[in-house]
Amino acid sequence: MGDLKARETPSRRFPEAPQSVAEARRFVRAALDGVAPDVVDTAQLLVSELVTNAVLHARTEVEVSAHVEENTVRVRVGDRRPDRGLVPQKCSPYAGTGQGLALVEQLASRHGVAVGEAGKTVWFELRPEAAPRQRNGWETPAPPSGPGGKTVTLIDVPAALYRASQQHRHVLLRETALAMAAGHDLGVTADDLAVAQDTSNVITACVTAALRQQGSEAEMGSLPLSVPPGAEPPLRTLRTVLDLAEEAARGERLLTLPSLPRHRAFQQWLLDQIVGQLTGAAPTAWTVMPQEPGTGPSALVPWDADQVRASRVATIAADERNRIIAANGPAADMLGWHEDDLVGLPLTTLVPEHLRKRHLAGFFSLLLSGESRILGRSVPLPALHHDGHLIPVRLFIQTQETADGRTVFVAQLAPRAAAPGPSSRPPGRVRPAAPQESGPLSPWAAPQAVGDAGRSRADTSALGRLALLADAGAALSNSPNLDEGLRRVGGLLTQQLADWCAVDLFTEDSRVERVSIVQRSPHGPWPEEYGGRLPPVSDSARGPLARALRGAGPLLLSGPPPPGQVTSPLDAHYVGLFRVMGANSAVVAPLRVRREVIGVLTVARRGRGRPFTEEDLPLVDDLVRNLALGVDNARLHQQTRNIAERLQRSLLPVLPEVEHLELAARYAASSATAQVGGDWYDSFVVPNGDTALVIGDVTGHNLDAAIAMSQLRSMLRGIAVDRQEPPETVLRRLDLANHSLYREATATCIYGLLKGPTDGLWELVHSSAGHLPPLLISADGRTRYLEDGAGLLLGVDPDARRPRASDALPARSTVLLYTDGLIERRGEPLDHAMDRLRRHAAALAREPLDTLCDELLIRLGADSDDDIAVLAARPARPD
Repeated sequence: MGDLKARETPSRRFPEAPQSVAEARRFVRAALDGVAPDVVDTAQLLVSELVTNAVLHARTEVEVSAHVEENTVRVRVGDRRPDRGLVPQKCSPYAGTGQGLALVEQLASRHGVAVGEAGKTVWFELRPEAAPRQRNGWETPAPPSGPGGKTVTLIDVPAALYRASQQHRHVLLRETALAMAAGHDLGVTADDLAVAQDTSNVITACVTAALRQQGSEAEMGSLPLSVPPGAEPPLRTLRTVLDLAEEAARGERLLTLPSLPRHRAFQQWLLDQIVGQLTGAAPTAWTVMPQEPGTGPSALVPWDADQVRASRVATIAADERNRIIAANGPAADMLGWHEDDLVGLPLTTLVPEHLRKRHLAGFFSLLLSGESRILGRSVPLPALHHDGHLIPVRLFIQTQETADGRTVFVAQLAPRAAAPGPSSRPPGRVRPAAPQESGPLSPWAAPQAVGDAGRSRADTSALGRLALLADAGAALSNSPNLDEGLRRVGGLLTQQLADWCAVDLFTEDSRVERVSIVQRSPHGPWPEEYGGRLPPVSDSARGPLARALRGAGPLLLSGPPPPGQVTSPLDAHYVGLFRVMGANSAVVAPLRVRREVIGVLTVARRGRGRPFTEEDLPLVDDLVRNLALGVDNARLHQQTRNIAERLQRSLLPVLPEVEHLELAARYAASSATAQVGGDWYDSFVVPNGDTALVIGDVTGHNLDAAIAMSQLRSMLRGIAVDRQEPPETVLRRLDLANHSLYREATATCIYGLLKGPTDGLWELVHSSAGHLPPLLISADGRTRYLEDGAGLLLGVDPDARRPRASDALPARSTVLLYTDGLIERRGEPLDHAMDRLRRHAAALAREPLDTLCDELLIRLGADSDDDIAVLAARPARPD
């Protein structure tokens, strides 16, 4: 390619209008006629980005010049807004906006900005013979707050979530501007849109400056923002414009999707924090804000597929295209797949056929409307096994943001009787976590850096020791599960005693598993390969961990275990942990209970701080005694709960096959407590050919309730089959029998007999002992509660006469029996709850019974504080 010759410097002014972008591209191509095509193309691309920025943000006349000088293409784009500085953004390739300055930085040989009194000019150079030179970015000063400006503090800002919400904010404002330029009325005035765009850029500039001053982009941190004076009214305008833009996006009037719930909640928190602090309010951390389901701050670190693969909880992740992008071994085992075979499949592969259309409708409704039914909620539904059978599970879905601003949907699955709850950390390998605030520290306070010299240590007084022991015991006993309890205890220990700590426990098969690693610094090393299952405790193992697992200790270490003690894979694994985490001293202590070692606690200090000494051993010994007792109690509770859950699950009957009659039933334990209860259903054919429908609820949520339920169920079936008497008589006999076993126990129950058609109609003869009335759902969507036949609870007055009711069931109508966990909500009138059930049931009147039952559990049973049992029957007209 020949040398470029020097030319005159042609320039042209363009009005503040969208069409100026295309006109500027044509002008540059004409001005650079004869220049290599690839250079012209690059110049056109960069000019297009810069003019777009000027039209959208400067909103003044734009002047563009382009010429060739000394083998170099020089282009300048100027506007009349010197006060509106550049706002460079660190954007991913997936970002829908904010790429202009980044493209100039990457493609130009040189670039810069000149600011004068009358305007500012962004310039760049292109050298055809040389690759672009990487520079340190746009050297723009931090936005000055000016006289009267204030500093506000944003506490616990998740970097990935901020980037995602920032990108979407800019996209919404850009699409709003383009739609208004095309003549669409979105309810936004041109002046308000201009204020909103300027204010959005000010926020981005303030955060960029704060991150630059921090020197690094942490996963989470607190940002002091220097806000210009008079920012409160423009911020309120920005909030209003964003609300209108979101409404337009939901109405498909913008070429962008609305925000997902968590992004929308974060954006509102961000603006509310700035406005609130400008008016004198105290800062409130994002992590302590009360959130609606699906918007909580639980996933605080960027998405990492390794977190899913290393999790001990069955976990699957999908992207915004509804494709599985990661799955772990527990999930694959539960569903009958190999984890690698799941990756790349559509998520509908794991959804039963009768729910697939509704799953897709709900998924795309979330993307199109930003509204979700199940995000952040524990939902009972069936999953499809590889061999085709259905697995009752509870599903808990959270969203996480990738480092480049995309969204990932992370789902935890558990067998139906074991309800997962919101995890305080994303599912993944045992990750060193930042300690939780406790004691005198307020969660509303900004975190403060603590150096080695100023590091806090446990109060060595008797009162301080007792306080630490009490706090550790409370943290473990008040946690929803053992993993969470150990994490909270680790947070206390790393606040007051150590820099990091680890807990290793024996499993049922006598292996050792590292179930918790917690460290003081949230940005410290991550020993990903040192979590989970450990090498076996072989006879050759002689290191401190092996010795403690055999009962020795507490052992005081003045540093990492010496190389001479590395005689087995377990020893090498433990030395590797010390190498990654660092330690100048440590205490390794066994966890003993009932004369048996169940695990080991390691607490370590690193750096130049005060090392552990013999004086610390009594405190650690007391700690492991309490910790071992808490772990043992948690395990015993889990074992008891599992036994009761298996008992309750084993009592759920197989529904009979009856000609011209469809039957379906579902059972789900409480999502809040995962405790067993007294809910049950049953259906069987009595000797005369009638089909019995039974549903009931024994008072209580414990093993006693489950046992009483099993006995009531068995007695009722025996009485009904043996006597073949009317429902009210069967219930009276059941009440008498129950009174002889449990004088203080009460229960509700409905016993009904479905009698086959004689003149084309089925008939339900039923009696109720204090239970909620059955719901009759006609094929055309009309609903009616069958309230006749209601009597006293079981256990109140066994001699009381019980009423009977008889109702005709038209063909293709559905009779629904259910327990109170499906509809009742704390603090809500029962009439409202029953009306809600009628509305949902009416909408599902023509759906197959399996779909009806599953949808009712999904819509009404998510996050229920009580057990749920549902039994549905639908008669068909004989052929």
